[in-house]
Amino acid sequence: MQKTKPELKIDWATHEAAKYACEKWHYSQCMPTGKTVKIGIWENKKFIGVVIYSYGANNNAAKGFNLSQNECCELTRVSFTDHVTPISRILKISLIFLKKQCPNLKLVFSYSDLTDQGHHGGIYQANGWLYLGERKTSNKGAYYFINGKQIHGRSARAKYGNEKNFPKGWSHVASKTKYLYVKILDTKYILNHKVIKYYPKRVSSVESGTSDFQSEGGGESPTDTLQLKKIKGFNE
Repeated sequence: MQKTKPELKIDWATHEAAKYACEKWHYSQCMPTGKTVKIGIWENKKFIGVVIYSYGANNNAAKGFNLSQNECCELTRVSFTDHVTPISRILKISLIFLKKQCPNLKLVFSYSDLTDQGHHGGIYQANGWLYLGERKTSNKGAYYFINGKQIHGRSARAKYGNEKNFPKGWSHVASKTKYLYVKILDTKYILNHKVIKYYPKRVSSVESGTSDFQSEGGGESPTDTLQLKKIKGFNE
């Protein structure tokens, strides 16, 4: 017997609910810093997770695409508990929702973490994102080890200020390799075809494709902290 598809709903998530999803269901156990757009997802009225977009850790990222900051953003979290709907579909409808609310957006970019997670970018490939090749993080300032945990440089500086204020015993994290993907939202925007590469292949047997956005674990569903509005066009 064929299983019934769950009713899917999408709406803005509160900061509290997004924080809950990231801390409970994401391996980083933290929210991204800076200004964010938080999109909540429900299956059969149960909150299952959040997709978060932001300006990203690199304030000059938009310039690399010859765009202004309000024309470009980064997918910075995809954090979910157990669910039925494929992540690739959830990501697709979140982009539709985002574009409707932010019509000036021309491009979204995201990184798949090869070094730490062995991810090749499967969810992006499934959605037709363009692959722009490998990128190396700096070995000084991109990430730190602080109090025994790895933390993004921007998050560390937002919390402590400069390195002089870091807790004793901190250290730099060695350079990481990440795969850069982009999704063009405006058909009038032209990306130089010379920068587009063939998709990388899966490098391990581990479920891959979400880098800093990997869903983790389970937990309670804080549905009372989000709206349960049904969005036309996104229901199964």
